[in-house]
Amino acid sequence: MRMWLSVATAIAVMAPAAAEESSWSIARLLADGWEVAGYQTGYDTRTSLILFRHAGVNALVQCGVLYDVTRNPRTLVNCYDLR
Repeated sequence: MRMWLSVATAIAVMAPAAAEESSWSIARLLADGWEVAGYQTGYDTRTSLILFRHAGVNALVQCGVLYDVTRNPRTLVNCYDLR
């Protein structure tokens, strides 16, 4: 019981941070001057990770991209900063 309460509390705490970060998009990062620092694709070519850097920022941004024909929208992007 305590474990589930801990998990629920952790999710509730992380949810607002995830909502803020989800407003980032790859197009917005590129328009703001971020450069692609690295790229990795999954073995099934449906998933990719893109790493961005910016000259004036002491952090990296990683975007995970998933393409799934069974979902709507089919392309899901999740970006977050790495400090």
